[in-house]
Amino acid sequence: MTKKILIIIPAYNEEDNILKAYNKIVDYNNKHNTNYDVIVINDCSTDNTLKICENNNIPVVPLIHNLGIGGAVQTGYKYAFDNNYDIALQYDGDGQHDISYVKNIIEPILNGEADLTIGSRFIDKTSSEFKSSKARQLGIKIISFFIKVVTGKKIYDVTSGFRAAGKAVIEDFSKSYPIDYPEPITNTELLKKNYTIKEVAVSMNEREGGISSINSWKTVYFMINVILSILVVGMRRFKHVK
Repeated sequence: MTKKILIIIPAYNEEDNILKAYNKIVDYNNKHNTNYDVIVINDCSTDNTLKICENNNIPVVPLIHNLGIGGAVQTGYKYAFDNNYDIALQYDGDGQHDISYVKNIIEPILNGEADLTIGSRFIDKTSSEFKSSKARQLGIKIISFFIKVVTGKKIYDVTSGFRAAGKAVIEDFSKSYPIDYPEPITNTELLKKNYTIKEVAVSMNEREGGISSINSWKTVYFMINVILSILVVGMRRFKHVK
């Protein structure tokens, strides 16, 4: 039976990139006989992102208030849950993610080996030339350390937004999803709930345009709050789902 697969693209002021990102997915579907559905979550953009989606028949959910990255992504998971998708995959609209790696990311879920998969730049040192700045790489290593402290399990690319979720995780995320720092926090929560997470080597690109949701001046603030949030998650008791 063919699995229903949805690509969720959260978008805030991505007028320079969103059409290119969507067309790459459409071209890939046509060339490889795949059937990845797409939903863009327009997070109340102040530029022409929504107009570009509407003018080019790109499936889009227009939020009437800016919810931030967590709220936008959760909207995508709610859409996936309501429409009975088997796998939902987060995909940036800024050109960082490569559609050709989607098949690799979803494979462990299709094979029953994982509940959530993460496209990782760090499990294979040769897989991706772009690994972000040295300061951000250090931050990722520190966050990874604290996740291992509270869960006993290692995740290398803890902030990667190139992720795929199976049905159980889609339902979980549709009900509860953090507004801030969603990737490291949800990775921690899922491990505490005994879900299986697997990292898959991918290559990523630098942004082709737009502004990152994590600006450099916020880095220290980001780090402190992520670590505190992980420690709080570590102290909570979760019902094991598996």
